[in-house]
Amino acid sequence: MDYRDLHKRFDRVASVGMMEHVGVVNYDTFFRAVRNSLHDDGVALIHHIGRSDGPNTTSQWLQKYIFPGGYAPPLNEVTPAIERSGLMVTDIEALRVHYALTLRLWRERFAAHRKTICSLYDERFCRMFEFYLTGAELAFRRQKHVVFQIQLSVNQFALPINREYMLPRATREQMNEPTRRKLERDDQLVEESAI
Repeated sequence: MDYRDLHKRFDRVASVGMMEHVGVVNYDTFFRAVRNSLHDDGVALIHHIGRSDGPNTTSQWLQKYIFPGGYAPPLNEVTPAIERSGLMVTDIEALRVHYALTLRLWRERFAAHRKTICSLYDERFCRMFEFYLTGAELAFRRQKHVVFQIQLSVNQFALPINREYMLPRATREQMNEPTRRKLERDDQLVEESAI
């Protein structure tokens, strides 16, 4: 389904690996669609490959063979459209080397099953995909590519004020008493200020 054709509201919206294919000129439309898809206390998570060193271009090889029209945007090309849409950035996480590790594992698994894959496709496909996996891994290790996770909401009180709510209950219960009391006070202050 095309995000521009979605006319329902949700408590939660997740976009994983899509921003790279939306196109900078469509960011306003995309984030308005995210905003229009959220209930007033809804939360969205945009997970995408980006750059930590500012705007740049996608390699011609990658454009031709792997991701036609693909682009890994830096935050300064994404956040203005978020702000114009009426959404609020509530958290941003930059996963730096994590995806390099994922790509390395994919490359190793690809190598382990190369013969089967080659029988399904061909040698040219295998060489191109090996080149892609190696180059992509290096982009995350050496060229400042990152995976951004941008959490968005319409209402600033839709979420607790810190990340502790993301921890499993058992982890919260293991916290020392002063830390737990402080988090409970913070949560109470947020609830009171929302009233």
